[in-house]
Amino acid sequence: MKILLAVDGSKYTKKMLAYLATHDEVFSAKNEFTLFTAQIPLPPRARAAVGSDIANGYYADEVEKVTAPVVKFLKRHSIEAQVLSKVGAPGELIAKTAEAGKFDLVMMGSHGHSALGNLVMGSVATQVIAHCKVPVLLVR
Repeated sequence: MKILLAVDGSKYTKKMLAYLATHDEVFSAKNEFTLFTAQIPLPPRARAAVGSDIANGYYADEVEKVTAPVVKFLKRHSIEAQVLSKVGAPGELIAKTAEAGKFDLVMMGSHGHSALGNLVMGSVATQVIAHCKVPVLLVR
């Protein structure tokens, strides 16, 4: 199975990883894993002020902060994973990446906001479910 792990470095990512680690009968190292993280773009004026080299360095640093602990965790469980990152709206990018990469499953942690919370704050998980044609496993 080809699995896309959507990670953001939050405690919800940790819960998703704990779930993955405790269900090795399904999520064994026999599967193909790809970590995906999306960085929210800097405002255009800020990007113009600092320049593209500094902005791209910032994105690379943020990706490393999010993915390095996850890669380390997965290696402890004998799982090798590729790392992908993009800049843009996380929900849309996760869904597009899942479909373009022909993944069998998207796995991600969810904050578990109420319906009112989703209405007010929005939800990456809600966006992924709305836009993704690939099955999505949310861990709360």
